[in-house]
Amino acid sequence: MQNRKINAISLLTAGAFFAFLVFGFADNLKGPTIPALLDDLNYNYSLGGTLLFGAYVGFLLATLFNGFLSDLAGKKAPLIVAGACLTAGLLGYSFFRTFGLLLAAMVCIGMGLGSIELGANSIIVDLHSTRKGRFLNLMSVFHGAGSMLAPIYAGQLLENNFTWQQVYRFAVILPILIFIFFLPVKYPRREVERTKSVNLRTIWQTAFTRQMIWFYLIIGLYVAFELGIASWIVEFLQKTKSQSVGASTEALSVFFGVMTIGRFVGSFFVERVGYLRSVLIMSIASAVCVGSGIFGPNWLAFCIPLSGFFMSIIFPTVTAAASDLHNENVGSILGLLFAFAGIGGMLGPWLVGLASDAVGIQLGFSTVLVYCVMMAGATAVLINKYPR
Repeated sequence: MQNRKINAISLLTAGAFFAFLVFGFADNLKGPTIPALLDDLNYNYSLGGTLLFGAYVGFLLATLFNGFLSDLAGKKAPLIVAGACLTAGLLGYSFFRTFGLLLAAMVCIGMGLGSIELGANSIIVDLHSTRKGRFLNLMSVFHGAGSMLAPIYAGQLLENNFTWQQVYRFAVILPILIFIFFLPVKYPRREVERTKSVNLRTIWQTAFTRQMIWFYLIIGLYVAFELGIASWIVEFLQKTKSQSVGASTEALSVFFGVMTIGRFVGSFFVERVGYLRSVLIMSIASAVCVGSGIFGPNWLAFCIPLSGFFMSIIFPTVTAAASDLHNENVGSILGLLFAFAGIGGMLGPWLVGLASDAVGIQLGFSTVLVYCVMMAGATAVLINKYPR
């Protein structure tokens, strides 16, 4: 019986890791295919941006809904939803040709991604409660691997005259595998958080304490920081550092690559250093790197993608620290946490674009530095006000 339980834990952990690989892969098909989509359908940047915005709407909806679903139906339920939504969204996006239907498909894709975010994190937190910081960082390694593979896969197909819709069509097999895996697999034990009903008043009281609000702020600022860099680094390097298209796009690949390495390395020390202390140290290091790359001489531009190494552990480690505060309704709490992450993802790159229009790309891009400094400050306040 004990061996069966251990095998089930290992199987579900591997499934969560694979789901995060699919998450990183599906989420990063948008960038390489957007130029071909705009050209094929004769869309302007506003329409293209609205399609991308739809993914974050779906992400927000999924994190809120699946948080309650996780507490009501079990930890694997959001991943079954993820497989279904992501399969439907990718199929729709690979066949539809009208804006309304494409937007609906992108919202569905976003719901699949948000369901993976919530479901996989909930499983790891539940099954590895004593070493969740390490396992959450290891799981994020797979997200980074998927993020690196997606541009390579899409680029190769597009260079060989495949359409942007075929890029999505061939990728449908991945979420189907998630659905097939998690539908029959049994959870190894009865979850203590699982109840017949969700007490919204209790969740409100525990989810919106002053301490948790600081966690929401930190994770929102982090996602704004990461996506702000990922969305604008290529344009910034070309316009202000005179880098070629090849060099600037390689910088984005390096950013994801060192982030993957950082999460693997970080998985071995976050438990020893402490969750919030690790976040503070890495936030400061990230700020130094990004500031040097933006305002230093051209040869220091490499510091911007290098910041991915230090940023790498922040998201999973904040998740681990926040989940430490709760013994019940953890799925709902994580759903709210990731909802604020989604808000950061919507606002972060958008504000960088507005600032760049107003004051130029160099000062506009430095908005990401503001996000990072604010994140470090919020973490320092949390450590000081709520020492553990």
